[in-house]
Amino acid sequence: MGNGLIKAVFFDYDGVLTTDKTGSLTTNRYLSQAAGIDFSKIRAAFSQYSRALTLGQTTHSQIWQQVCSELGRDLNINLLYEAFASTPVNEGMFSLARQLKASYSVGIITDNKKDRIDHLKKTQDLEALFSPIVVSAEIGTGKESTEIFLHALKCTAVNPEESVFIDNNRENFVAPNALGFKTVFHDDETNDIAALVRTLNTLGVVAGNA
Repeated sequence: MGNGLIKAVFFDYDGVLTTDKTGSLTTNRYLSQAAGIDFSKIRAAFSQYSRALTLGQTTHSQIWQQVCSELGRDLNINLLYEAFASTPVNEGMFSLARQLKASYSVGIITDNKKDRIDHLKKTQDLEALFSPIVVSAEIGTGKESTEIFLHALKCTAVNPEESVFIDNNRENFVAPNALGFKTVFHDDETNDIAALVRTLNTLGVVAGNA
Protein backbone atom coordinates (compact mmCIF):
# COMPACT_ATOMS: atom_id res chain seq x y z
CA MET A 1 0.00 0.00 0.00
CA GLY A 2 1.44 3.35 -1.01
CA ASN A 3 5.04 4.11 -1.86
CA GLY A 4 7.92 4.44 0.57
CA LEU A 5 7.11 4.78 4.22
CA ILE A 6 3.76 6.56 4.09
CA LYS A 7 0.67 4.36 4.22
CA ALA A 8 -2.08 6.71 5.45
CA VAL A 9 -3.09 10.31 4.80
CA PHE A 10 -5.51 11.95 7.23
CA PHE A 11 -7.37 15.16 6.42
CA ASP A 12 -8.89 17.68 8.79
CA TYR A 13 -12.46 18.45 7.73
CA ASP A 14 -13.40 22.16 8.02
CA GLY A 15 -10.91 24.45 6.31
CA VAL A 16 -9.29 21.58 4.42
CA LEU A 17 -12.03 19.46 2.86
CA THR A 18 -14.34 22.49 2.97
CA THR A 19 -13.82 26.06 1.81
CA ASP A 20 -15.09 27.57 5.08
CA LYS A 21 -12.50 27.95 7.84
CA THR A 22 -14.77 26.44 10.52
CA GLY A 23 -18.02 24.53 10.77
CA SER A 24 -19.44 27.14 13.11
CA LEU A 25 -19.00 29.78 10.41
CA THR A 26 -20.95 27.64 7.94
CA THR A 27 -23.77 26.84 10.36
CA ASN A 28 -24.14 30.32 11.82
CA ARG A 29 -24.09 32.00 8.41
CA TYR A 30 -26.82 29.77 7.04
CA LEU A 31 -29.05 30.17 10.10
CA SER A 32 -28.54 33.93 10.08
CA GLN A 33 -29.57 34.21 6.43
CA ALA A 34 -32.42 31.68 6.62
CA ALA A 35 -33.97 33.08 9.82
CA GLY A 36 -33.14 36.73 9.27
CA ILE A 37 -31.26 36.98 12.57
CA ASP A 38 -27.99 38.87 12.96
CA PHE A 39 -24.95 36.61 12.58
CA SER A 40 -23.38 37.79 15.84
CA LYS A 41 -26.56 36.92 17.73
CA ILE A 42 -26.59 33.40 16.26
CA ARG A 43 -22.91 32.97 17.09
CA ALA A 44 -23.40 34.12 20.68
CA ALA A 45 -26.35 31.76 21.20
CA PHE A 46 -24.30 28.73 20.15
CA SER A 47 -20.87 29.68 21.47
CA GLN A 48 -21.48 28.65 25.08
CA TYR A 49 -22.34 25.12 23.93
CA SER A 50 -19.58 24.73 21.34
CA ARG A 51 -17.04 22.83 23.44
CA ALA A 52 -19.64 20.49 24.92
CA LEU A 53 -20.94 19.74 21.42
CA THR A 54 -17.43 19.14 20.11
CA LEU A 55 -16.59 16.77 22.96
CA GLY A 56 -19.85 14.82 22.67
CA GLN A 57 -21.19 16.00 26.00
CA THR A 58 -24.43 17.22 24.41
CA THR A 59 -26.16 17.33 21.00
CA HIS A 60 -27.79 20.09 18.99
CA SER A 61 -31.24 18.59 19.58
CA GLN A 62 -30.64 18.75 23.34
CA ILE A 63 -29.69 22.44 23.30
CA TRP A 64 -32.03 23.60 20.53
CA GLN A 65 -34.78 24.94 22.78
CA GLN A 66 -32.25 26.90 24.85
CA VAL A 67 -30.75 28.37 21.69
CA CYS A 68 -34.20 29.32 20.39
CA SER A 69 -35.02 30.93 23.73
CA GLU A 70 -31.86 33.03 23.59
CA LEU A 71 -32.69 34.07 20.03
CA GLY A 72 -36.29 34.88 20.95
CA ARG A 73 -37.50 32.74 18.04
CA ASP A 74 -39.05 29.27 17.84
CA LEU A 75 -37.04 27.97 14.89
CA ASN A 76 -37.62 24.60 13.25
CA ILE A 77 -34.61 22.37 13.91
CA ASN A 78 -34.71 21.32 10.25
CA LEU A 79 -33.06 24.69 9.54
CA LEU A 80 -30.05 23.39 11.44
CA TYR A 81 -29.78 20.30 9.27
CA GLU A 82 -30.09 22.49 6.19
CA ALA A 83 -27.23 24.54 7.63
CA PHE A 84 -25.12 21.39 7.98
CA ALA A 85 -25.89 20.42 4.38
CA SER A 86 -24.84 23.88 3.16
CA THR A 87 -21.20 23.10 4.03
CA PRO A 88 -19.17 24.05 0.92
CA VAL A 89 -17.04 21.18 -0.40
CA ASN A 90 -13.44 21.89 -1.39
CA GLU A 91 -13.67 20.08 -4.72
CA GLY A 92 -9.94 20.16 -5.39
CA MET A 93 -9.18 18.56 -2.04
CA PHE A 94 -11.78 15.84 -2.58
CA SER A 95 -10.18 15.18 -5.97
CA LEU A 96 -6.80 14.83 -4.29
CA ALA A 97 -8.26 12.44 -1.71
CA ARG A 98 -9.74 10.29 -4.48
CA GLN A 99 -6.33 10.09 -6.17
CA LEU A 100 -4.61 9.15 -2.93
CA LYS A 101 -7.18 6.49 -2.08
CA ALA A 102 -5.84 4.30 -4.89
CA SER A 103 -2.57 3.83 -2.98
CA TYR A 104 -3.09 4.95 0.62
CA SER A 105 -5.54 4.76 3.48
CA VAL A 106 -7.41 8.08 3.40
CA GLY A 107 -9.21 9.27 6.53
CA ILE A 108 -10.55 12.27 8.41
CA ILE A 109 -9.58 13.46 11.90
CA THR A 110 -11.77 16.36 13.01
CA ASP A 111 -12.80 18.35 16.06
CA ASN A 112 -16.50 18.34 15.30
CA LYS A 113 -20.07 17.73 16.41
CA LYS A 114 -21.31 14.16 15.99
CA ASP A 115 -24.74 15.04 14.65
CA ARG A 116 -23.23 17.43 12.09
CA ILE A 117 -20.74 14.90 10.74
CA ASP A 118 -23.39 12.15 10.77
CA HIS A 119 -25.54 14.39 8.55
CA LEU A 120 -22.62 15.23 6.26
CA LYS A 121 -21.71 11.56 5.91
CA LYS A 122 -25.06 11.21 4.15
CA THR A 123 -25.21 14.46 2.17
CA GLN A 124 -21.57 14.35 1.04
CA ASP A 125 -21.22 10.54 0.96
CA LEU A 126 -18.07 10.88 3.04
CA GLU A 127 -17.80 7.21 3.96
CA ALA A 128 -17.44 6.24 0.30
CA LEU A 129 -14.09 8.04 0.24
CA PHE A 130 -12.80 8.36 3.81
CA SER A 131 -12.13 5.63 6.34
CA PRO A 132 -11.84 6.11 9.20
CA ILE A 133 -13.77 9.29 9.98
CA VAL A 134 -12.62 10.11 13.50
CA VAL A 135 -14.72 12.76 15.25
CA SER A 136 -13.87 14.40 18.58
CA ALA A 137 -17.47 14.16 19.77
CA GLU A 138 -17.27 10.37 19.45
CA ILE A 139 -13.85 10.06 21.11
CA GLY A 140 -14.52 12.58 23.87
CA THR A 141 -11.34 14.55 23.23
CA GLY A 142 -10.05 16.84 20.51
CA LYS A 143 -6.85 17.31 18.56
CA GLU A 144 -5.10 18.83 21.57
CA SER A 145 -4.77 15.23 22.80
CA THR A 146 -2.91 12.28 21.29
CA GLU A 147 -5.93 10.05 21.97
CA ILE A 148 -7.84 11.02 18.83
CA PHE A 149 -4.77 10.37 16.67
CA LEU A 150 -4.07 7.04 18.35
CA HIS A 151 -7.66 6.03 17.61
CA ALA A 152 -7.16 6.84 13.91
CA LEU A 153 -3.97 4.78 13.84
CA LYS A 154 -5.73 1.85 15.47
CA CYS A 155 -8.50 2.00 12.86
CA THR A 156 -6.02 1.88 9.98
CA ALA A 157 -3.44 -0.41 11.62
CA VAL A 158 -0.59 1.90 10.64
CA ASN A 159 2.20 3.45 12.70
CA PRO A 160 2.45 7.22 13.27
CA GLU A 161 5.63 7.53 11.20
CA GLU A 162 3.71 5.99 8.30
CA SER A 163 1.03 8.68 8.53
CA VAL A 164 0.49 12.23 7.30
CA PHE A 165 -1.98 14.66 8.87
CA ILE A 166 -3.17 17.75 6.96
CA ASP A 167 -4.73 20.65 8.89
CA ASN A 168 -5.35 24.38 8.43
CA ASN A 169 -4.38 25.15 12.03
CA ARG A 170 -0.77 24.64 13.09
CA GLU A 171 -1.81 24.46 16.74
CA ASN A 172 -3.30 21.06 15.95
CA PHE A 173 0.13 19.63 15.07
CA VAL A 174 1.51 19.41 18.62
CA ALA A 175 -0.09 16.06 19.50
CA PRO A 176 0.46 14.25 16.17
CA ASN A 177 4.06 15.51 15.94
CA ALA A 178 4.69 14.12 19.43
CA LEU A 179 3.54 10.72 18.19
CA GLY A 180 5.70 10.86 15.06
CA PHE A 181 3.16 11.84 12.40
CA LYS A 182 4.28 13.88 9.40
CA THR A 183 2.17 17.06 9.45
CA VAL A 184 1.33 19.41 6.60
CA PHE A 185 -0.20 22.87 6.93
CA HIS A 186 -2.88 23.86 4.42
CA ASP A 187 -3.53 27.59 4.11
CA ASP A 188 -7.30 27.79 3.72
CA GLU A 189 -7.01 31.44 2.63
CA THR A 190 -5.10 30.61 -0.55
CA ASN A 191 -6.33 27.00 -0.91
CA ASP A 192 -3.23 26.23 -2.97
CA ILE A 193 -3.70 22.51 -3.48
CA ALA A 194 -0.85 22.32 -6.00
CA ALA A 195 1.51 23.56 -3.27
CA LEU A 196 0.08 20.97 -0.89
CA VAL A 197 0.72 18.24 -3.45
CA ARG A 198 4.34 19.37 -3.81
CA THR A 199 4.79 19.16 -0.04
CA LEU A 200 3.23 15.71 0.06
CA ASN A 201 5.62 14.61 -2.69
CA THR A 202 8.60 15.64 -0.53
CA LEU A 203 7.26 13.32 2.17
CA GLY A 204 7.09 10.41 -0.25
CA VAL A 205 3.37 10.65 -0.91
CA VAL A 206 2.81 10.19 -4.62
CA ALA A 207 0.05 12.53 -5.77
CA GLY A 208 -0.61 14.18 -9.10
CA ASN A 209 -2.27 17.49 -9.81
CA ALA A 210 -5.59 17.78 -7.95
